[in-house]
Amino acid sequence: MCICCFSKVKMPVLCSSCAKKRAVLKRPKTGHSLCKDCFFWAFEEEVHRTIMAAKLFKPGETVGIAASGGKDSTVLAHVMKLLNERYSYGLELMLISVDEGITGYRDDSLETVKRNQEQYELPLKIVSYEELYGWTMDAIVKQVGLKNNCTFCGVFRRQALDRGAIILKVDKICTGHNADDVAETVLMNVLRGDIARLRRCTAISTASEGEGVVPRCKPLKYAYEKEIVLYAYFKKLDYFSTECIYSPNAYRGYARTFLKDLESIRPSSIMDVIHSGENLSVREGVKMPVQGTCSRCGYISSQALCKSCVLLEGLNRGLPKLGIGKHHRLHDKILSQQPLTEKEERKLKAVDF
Repeated sequence: MCICCFSKVKMPVLCSSCAKKRAVLKRPKTGHSLCKDCFFWAFEEEVHRTIMAAKLFKPGETVGIAASGGKDSTVLAHVMKLLNERYSYGLELMLISVDEGITGYRDDSLETVKRNQEQYELPLKIVSYEELYGWTMDAIVKQVGLKNNCTFCGVFRRQALDRGAIILKVDKICTGHNADDVAETVLMNVLRGDIARLRRCTAISTASEGEGVVPRCKPLKYAYEKEIVLYAYFKKLDYFSTECIYSPNAYRGYARTFLKDLESIRPSSIMDVIHSGENLSVREGVKMPVQGTCSRCGYISSQALCKSCVLLEGLNRGLPKLGIGKHHRLHDKILSQQPLTEKEERKLKAVDF
């Protein structure tokens, strides 16, 4: 081979950590070229440091892992079981899944969760919208269409997860929210001008906010989505990768696209957005919503009725738009089961989804 040809041959890149094995990936988060074993160790140790720095768990606690069958929750379940054994956290782990009732999506993903239950030998509890609310997401979408269906699903899922956790008597729920998710939420709250949620959306853990609400935490808060995908791929984890069939019009999707564009220009954008949210301060005197409890179901709410009860009332009355937007003046009528006036019903039906 001549010198010219030899110069064009690409030499294998060695792992920048062990300097022995061939690198198989370049970490999106740090730019380091690593072999599989070093990447696995680096990823797991970063999650461990996050858990220890934030003091997310205490020995003897029962922890419910929110399991959807997707990459994030599957990686979370795998890493939590691994770290619990490696560092003797002393935790009892369980899987909690929510069946929203989406044919061709959730029924398939729950099969993945059931396989994960066998693979990780963890107890599993599945709670469904139909059992809890008398509605499936398929039925809700028929009523409300595709524009605001994610509002219903998000509100109902949060409460359903708490109810599943209470049935299992867990001390804490950990969710698979990653760094990309947190940064997207910061952007969404900025764009909506939602200062109350903006203040708390970057919290790695939330304390119990009332009866029927289980504390939550995010062990993967600082893990990039790309690295979670790489970890699941190289570990050959069993996960469900199809997107929800009702999510294309979700508001979060626009924030996600914007964030990905920022990341392509400046890879640190994800962490920069998170750190901005973490360091946000609100000047004194700004009136913030006061958390109370729902008069009907007892769940946390800053209004007389929680969002879940208002949405459910609208569905049951054939007025699904009742829960979209601000209709707090109607809460007294809903509580007393009074019928709405023709003018109120016309106004609700005139609201464009």
